[in-house]
Amino acid sequence: MVTAARLPAVAGAAVQAYRLVNSRFPPIALFDDVADADEFDMLYRLQALTNPRLQNEVGALQLIPLDQIPFGIVGCSYATAPFTHVNADGSRFSDGSYGVLYLADTVETAIAEVHHHQNRYWAKVAGLNYDRFVFRSLVCAFNDAACRDATGLSLQDPVYAPDDYSAANALGAHVRQLGATGLLYHSVRSPGNHCWALMTPRPVASIIQAGHYEMIWNGGITSVNRISNP
Repeated sequence: MVTAARLPAVAGAAVQAYRLVNSRFPPIALFDDVADADEFDMLYRLQALTNPRLQNEVGALQLIPLDQIPFGIVGCSYATAPFTHVNADGSRFSDGSYGVLYLADTVETAIAEVHHHQNRYWAKVAGLNYDRFVFRSLVCAFNDAACRDATGLSLQDPVYAPDDYSAANALGAHVRQLGATGLLYHSVRSPGNHCWALMTPRPVASIIQAGHYEMIWNGGITSVNRISNP
């Protein structure tokens, strides 16, 4: 089984990448209202006295050290949310005990990844005949220095198994243990393209909202349409 220590380090460059998030999840204002960890801690304590929903909004802060949050950037909440609102069911490079910021090389790659996972999720909902799901696209600027490069592995490697994430989960754990920023890897849902799995939001310089997309469910995702510009 491949480990992070056996993968080469990415040379490191300024990167523009893409992500789709469900529009029903608004940005977390508190992350975007402050410039540093001290300001955040003070404001969090003050708001906690009067806002009983604050913990649900901000998420599980204990899952990420405050010094890893890129306070002061545009879109700080978008960068941080995957690490404080963790999918307990896990993902390709997480067993569900920690968050990962997944990014794609093009918006089309991001759409392909989300399309696949939305199909899997809604297929389990009995009686769902028709629905419409709206997503906002995000443009992320970051530096991928200190990432490990898994693009040298064949798509036949167990790390890239379409539905069995056990090998990928183990690799994700190794990346975290090694202290690497994240992982550059092949997109499984859009062959020929690639994605990043960031284990910390710290390298993010900005995340800006772009257009909105809709996915139409009619026994499966039957169409994806762009419905607005930024």
